[in-house]
Amino acid sequence: MFRSIRHGLFAALAGFTVLICVFYTGLALVISYVTEDMLIDRLLAREAEAMAAHFRLHGDVGPPGNDWIQVHRSVESLPPVVRDKVLSGHPRAEIFTDTGQHYHLRSLDLGATGEPQHVYLLADVGPLLVVSKLFREVGGGLVAAAMSLIALALVLAYRLSRRLVLPLQVLADEVRDSSPEASVNFSARQRPDEIGYLAEKLAATLAALHSALRREHAFTRDVSHELRTPLTVMNNLLGQATSRTLARQDVAQLQASLDDMRATLDVLFALARATHIATETFDLRGGIEECLLRLLENADHGAERFALDLPERIDVIGNRHLATLLLHNCLGNALFHGQPGSPFQISFADGALCVVNTVDPDRAGVVQGFSHGQNLLLRIAKAMRWELEIHAGVNDYRVHIVPLRAH
Repeated sequence: MFRSIRHGLFAALAGFTVLICVFYTGLALVISYVTEDMLIDRLLAREAEAMAAHFRLHGDVGPPGNDWIQVHRSVESLPPVVRDKVLSGHPRAEIFTDTGQHYHLRSLDLGATGEPQHVYLLADVGPLLVVSKLFREVGGGLVAAAMSLIALALVLAYRLSRRLVLPLQVLADEVRDSSPEASVNFSARQRPDEIGYLAEKLAATLAALHSALRREHAFTRDVSHELRTPLTVMNNLLGQATSRTLARQDVAQLQASLDDMRATLDVLFALARATHIATETFDLRGGIEECLLRLLENADHGAERFALDLPERIDVIGNRHLATLLLHNCLGNALFHGQPGSPFQISFADGALCVVNTVDPDRAGVVQGFSHGQNLLLRIAKAMRWELEIHAGVNDYRVHIVPLRAH
């Protein structure tokens, strides 16, 4: 098992280089020896043709034209190792001996008028074997040249493997060093090849994964923090119910705690799905009026206390569901903190929605709804790239919302 892809690629290139070198070296040796044997066989064939022509003209066997070729008229005159080949039925053969001779044998039937006459051409080709002598004389130089070429090929394979794998190694190091807190930006994203495509997709996948992990962490933290207060209130009230009958005020407080938990869960789930909800352009005034109608249905407020200074349309960009939750809770908090019967002003000017209500001195310090979880409202605004400011002063309660306007 290789430690990295670079080592594996280098081993593959080096092995392929050595294999090619060995293969072509062996092929060159085979071609050299085959060419040498074919040349000798061709010389014997020409000698046999000349001897047959001489026999047809003169009726006898003439002397060979080369001193390294011998003519044997009978099998008995052949050397023992060659005689065995002829007796075993080999009219043509290449014979190696332990004493250093290298014979080529060819049987020749001259076809006399009487009985056929067999002649054996025996060539001791030892002096003609130039390939073996060449390798003995310059074999060291050839081996040195071959080793040098192999070493050069290995160096090139190492540099090539390093150059090819370097972008992948850099990408692997960047992935290893990435963290959920930091932004994902790989240097190979600008490459026009497959590595650039891989880096782009990997960066998008890691960014989505880190975002999901952050939302999961925030959801777990917010559930533990935001639901603790209403659960404590409900637990205390239910604990008292075992010893006495709950008063109407206690039941109202239980209902308020349930509403608080329901609203908190709505916001938490909306934030957890925030990156999966597409934004759109919608009329913010319609959302404000819808929230006011819902608040009027669930509370004892008169519509005459609301002073609206809004244009006919307020086209904004955001998520309609998140915007509705944000408006509902901001308006609900403002109504809860407000003094009964005091004017409730809602205006839109200079790109900002302003909600103002006079604070009831008797309810100073009392919390309800998201007044103890304004960070959730701020996260809703941030998810839509809106701006939110909440001022809970001594005399008034103000909320400023700057939505993302549609141009």
